[in-house]
Amino acid sequence: MALLVEIHVPLTPTPNLPPGTYPLPWIEQVEDFLVELEEDGVAESYDEGTSFGDYFVFFLTGAGEASLLAAASRVAALDGVPAGAFALVTDTEAPDMGTGRRIDLPA
Repeated sequence: MALLVEIHVPLTPTPNLPPGTYPLPWIEQVEDFLVELEEDGVAESYDEGTSFGDYFVFFLTGAGEASLLAAASRVAALDGVPAGAFALVTDTEAPDMGTGRRIDLPA
């Protein structure tokens, strides 16, 4: 069992995009940022991001709670990431996604 932080970001389309453009480009931006965190040894992506209700969820592990929440706050502060993100502090053995202690982001 390991500490896990779920980063929940509202599935809000980016405004003022040209017609025919993917409406959620911030998802790829966050995924690229998470790769950088892994390369820098800050945290590890636990799984692929996924839609969960009205949110897109990214998963971080591989560090202590303070470090994971700091990384989650950096995700929420990225340009283009919709407001209203929050983190759930849980663990890798949790029976369900979307459970745990909620922290509004950026923390």
